[in-house]
Amino acid sequence: MCYTETVDKARQNLTLVVDEDLLLAARKVALDQRTSVNQLVRDYLTTLVGETSRKRLARERLEKAFATGVVDVGDLNWSRDDLYDR
Repeated sequence: MCYTETVDKARQNLTLVVDEDLLLAARKVALDQRTSVNQLVRDYLTTLVGETSRKRLARERLEKAFATGVVDVGDLNWSRDDLYDR
């Protein structure tokens, strides 16, 4: 069977338990931003996952650069005393 249409990703329901005051404050923020609390949570989770992915990618790139010797710190022609005014 061949699909020619794009298939949307299935969305899952999530139940959260939060304090009433927190929910009221979140509703005010959502209202100010002309969105919903649901969308605020989705945006937050998307950002959280994206940041984690970017940090992991940056760490992998650094590890690769150090392993391959791409990073050159130059000659160490200074002494500890050179770093401080004595």
